[in-house]
Amino acid sequence: MISYVRGSVAVLTGSTAVVDVGGIGFELHCAPGTLADLRVGQQAMLAASLIVREDSLTLFGFADSDEREVFEILQTVTGVGPRLAQSLLAVHRPDDLRRAVATDDVPALMRVSGVGRKGAQRLVLELKDRLGAPHSAASTNLGGGTSSTGPVWQGQVHSALVGLGWNPREADAAVAAVAEDIDPDSDVATALRAALRSLDRG
Repeated sequence: MISYVRGSVAVLTGSTAVVDVGGIGFELHCAPGTLADLRVGQQAMLAASLIVREDSLTLFGFADSDEREVFEILQTVTGVGPRLAQSLLAVHRPDDLRRAVATDDVPALMRVSGVGRKGAQRLVLELKDRLGAPHSAASTNLGGGTSSTGPVWQGQVHSALVGLGWNPREADAAVAAVAEDIDPDSDVATALRAALRSLDRG
C-alpha cells in the first residue's frame, strides 16, 4: 500500500498532480482544494490511496490523512466509487461531511454532482456510525447555502486557478465569466472545468 507520496511537484492539471519521487513521476488525482495548495517546483507531501482494478492502478492524493480516511470510508457506501468519493470531498471538507451526515442534511449532499436524493439518503444511513464526530467546532459549509460573497464554489475555484499558475487577476476574470454561465449551486469540479475552458479561450 502507498501511504503517502513526497517529492517535487512536476506537473499540475485541473484534476491531477505529478510528484517526482526519485526520478519517477507519480500521478495523483486530487480535489481542487488540494491542488490549490501545490506549486510546480516546490516540495509536497500528499497522503495517498491506491485503487487497484483489473485494468488499472489509480493513485488519489489528499491534503492530509483525515481526508484520505474519509475518502476510503465513503467507498464503503453502496454505489460509491473512488470518483464519487473524491467529488464529495471536492465540495465538502471532511468535517462538513461529518456534520451533514450527523444532521441528516440531505440537500447539502445533493449539491455534489452525481448524488441524487436517494443517494444522499443512503450516504446518511450507511455513514451514520462510521465517520465519527467533527474534529473542529466551526463549519466552513463549502457546499451549502448561498454565500454573500458569491457562488458557493467561487473561493475554491479561484484558489485552484492560482495554484495552477494563473495570476489572481486572471483567476478573478475566469471566476466572473463562469459565474454568468453556470448555476451558482454547481459543484466545484464543474465550475473549475468551466473556468479552465474560459482561460483556454482567452
